[in-house]
Amino acid sequence: MSNIGRIRQVIPEYNCSAMLITNQINRLFATGFSSSAGALLVTADDAWYFTDTRYIEAAEASIKDAHVVLVTRDEKITDSVATVVEENRITSIGFEDNFVSYADHKKWIEKLEDELIPAQKLISDLRMIKSHADLDKMIQAQRLSEKVFEEVLPLISTDMTEKELSAEIIYRMLAAGADDKAFDPIVVSGMKSSRPHGVPDDSKIGKGFLTIDFGAKLDGWCSDTTRTLCIGQPDEEMINVYDIVLKAQEAGIIAVRGGARVVEVDSAARTVIENAGYGKYFGHGFGHSLGLEVHESLRASQTSEDILPAGAVMTAEPGIYLPGRYGVRIEDTVHITQTGSENITRLPKELIVL
Repeated sequence: MSNIGRIRQVIPEYNCSAMLITNQINRLFATGFSSSAGALLVTADDAWYFTDTRYIEAAEASIKDAHVVLVTRDEKITDSVATVVEENRITSIGFEDNFVSYADHKKWIEKLEDELIPAQKLISDLRMIKSHADLDKMIQAQRLSEKVFEEVLPLISTDMTEKELSAEIIYRMLAAGADDKAFDPIVVSGMKSSRPHGVPDDSKIGKGFLTIDFGAKLDGWCSDTTRTLCIGQPDEEMINVYDIVLKAQEAGIIAVRGGARVVEVDSAARTVIENAGYGKYFGHGFGHSLGLEVHESLRASQTSEDILPAGAVMTAEPGIYLPGRYGVRIEDTVHITQTGSENITRLPKELIVL
């Protein structure tokens, strides 16, 4: 079943007769077609995709489960949607309340003169569950990024800057066939490795831990991996900290299964770090869901009330960050099943010393 078909099935559950989708990523999810502008209107038995002359030919060739409607230069997209709404006597419309701005919401209300019902959860829940085809694409993106990591590993040295290594990763991902980077790589070394979202700069890669957090985007689908290396021989505490993070990740992954409470998964990893005396140095959550965006709706944290759904894909990335000293993070990606999970990351996790 297509994703438009999946949307049609659940529309009645949200007390609306149609779903209006304007967010670019959500439109890509629903149709498989990417464009910088457009809108999709879906009812329980029909669908319309609205676009302008820049995309009309490509949209007509690509989109099979919706009528493709040209928005002319003389009209606005709100006018075209309003016409279809009136012709089909649509009276209540769900919208993406997480993405639609106040100004745009006001425009849609004025034009449609219909009730707009917050229905972001409709799309978010559907996006969270990956089809076999979706998962295959994510695995391909993961394999591509792993290949790049293996290629750059021999190039890493203290003569290279953090920015140069980041650029090398991006270049090699694109050369290997990625659409784009999934996000700007995090490449931080030495004392800066204690910054979970540190930004690479023009300084040379320093001695000590080197954190590399990177991902590729392939056909819209993202990968996300972190490996912490050591430049030069680590001391006993560094080895111990790395081992604690690895054990925490393994404990969290063991707790992952469909139907598990997210807070329990986070706690399984966090307890390992706390028992080792480093609890206050693990400030973020165990992971997040992944798909057409690097950070999707699910967050594995101490405060989450979410339940892990079978079919979702999430990261497993605990860390310990000692300010002014160093940090360690190890990140894999897992596909959640009813009885556990499948780790789709294949890079080794033993501490690499260069």
